[in-house]
Amino acid sequence: MNLSGPVPNFLNQLTTLTYLDLSFNQFSGSIPPNLSGLKNLGTLHLDRNKLTGSIPESFGSFAASIYLFLSHNQLSGPIPKSLGDLDSQVLDLSRNKLVGDASTLFKPNHAVDRTMDLSRNQLEFDLTKVKFPKSLTSLDISHNKIFGGIPEDIIGLDLQLLNERR
Repeated sequence: MNLSGPVPNFLNQLTTLTYLDLSFNQFSGSIPPNLSGLKNLGTLHLDRNKLTGSIPESFGSFAASIYLFLSHNQLSGPIPKSLGDLDSQVLDLSRNKLVGDASTLFKPNHAVDRTMDLSRNQLEFDLTKVKFPKSLTSLDISHNKIFGGIPEDIIGLDLQLLNERR
């Protein structure tokens, strides 16, 4: 639709919203932290825009299990630790400028993490120490500064895709 400007703050007032797709637009500026207050939201597409700034810490507190797409933006800074507590079916943070340790996203007891794409950022952590969620089926951590080896507990996963090209 070629929408531009900031993502509207008033969207959090659409309390019955379950699906929000603002992808493939020209939205710029930061992501409104109050979007995490949408208690019924199951899918959020903010991918393929021109969003900048950091991922809001509040995004770790979505009430429902969520499909979260923030890829293909210019988001920067570290991934909020709160995202490690997020119940996500899909977490796509690829093709941004995120930095730091993303190992906090991997929790072995998470029941719903299925697809995680962290590729093409500037993330840096020791993959050897990561404990993967048992339900993980797709992981792309390519084109980052990840070091170490692939942990042996990956054997017990039902992985369909693993991309860790460095």
